[in-house]
Amino acid sequence: VLQQGGNAVDAAITAAFTLAVVDGYNSGIGGGCFILIRTPNGKLFAFDGREAAPRAAKPDMFLKNGKPVPGASQVGPLATGVPGAVAAYEMAWRAAGRKPWSDLLEEPISYAAHGFTIPEKYAERIRSNRRTLSQFPGSREVLFDSTGEPREAGTKLVQLDLMKTLTGIQLLGSKYFYRGPTSMLISQWMAQNGGILTLRDFRRYRPVDRTPVTSTYRGYTVVGFPPPSSGGVHVAQMLNILEHFDLASVYQRSPINFKHVVTESMKLAFADRAYWLGDPGYAKVPFGLVSKEYAKSLSAQID
Repeated sequence: VLQQGGNAVDAAITAAFTLAVVDGYNSGIGGGCFILIRTPNGKLFAFDGREAAPRAAKPDMFLKNGKPVPGASQVGPLATGVPGAVAAYEMAWRAAGRKPWSDLLEEPISYAAHGFTIPEKYAERIRSNRRTLSQFPGSREVLFDSTGEPREAGTKLVQLDLMKTLTGIQLLGSKYFYRGPTSMLISQWMAQNGGILTLRDFRRYRPVDRTPVTSTYRGYTVVGFPPPSSGGVHVAQMLNILEHFDLASVYQRSPINFKHVVTESMKLAFADRAYWLGDPGYAKVPFGLVSKEYAKSLSAQID
């Protein structure tokens, strides 16, 4: 994509759509994402494409008679939210992409239509999740062979339904996914199988344009993704703590002590993550977590 005149955003979106085809157990258009961009002129974007819960979601939806139902939040009709990835990819492209949108889906569509050779890691994932995947006709049709066995490494995986969906997104953009056939089919399946995800949920979904977390470390500017991601706050807080130590000297004197200081900074940041960090739409996340003064007080706790 870069060789054809595209920029980093074009390349990232193409890679993301391609991963949805060849790396579906890690990534895909059925999930969400965070996108952090810095343009050549220094402008920053943070697009939150995290999945959203259906409007009908309730705090007790994974309980029965007050007790958790094993697996209900991980597998089945109640386990999914509205996917955010496709809308976020389009938002990033509109903000900073260069190539025509349709060009970005050519290669992913080709892999879905003509197939790719399944590597051992992919085959192992299918085998290890055989029981779960076999519950659903769609999964069986794509990931199992004609004898009902998981597809093996070295064989070809063709995904014609995914090809159709990607082609629709290529021609009509995200509205094909959120207002067209994809969302209609999903909402129909949900209604027939006890799910709560509806066509209205898809149509109401919007990615969020957030303000990045910006901090400094020994004269460098560090930019991270804000909540609901914890990574940006985490990195800023850890580096703020470590800034109070002469790490090079500590390492030269004792690599063990160096690892101790780094580990302790992570421990303190993760303790704050467990207590403070959440979706800013529902939880108040204090900006003080990334303040230099707070980091100084935390660094004093490290012996």
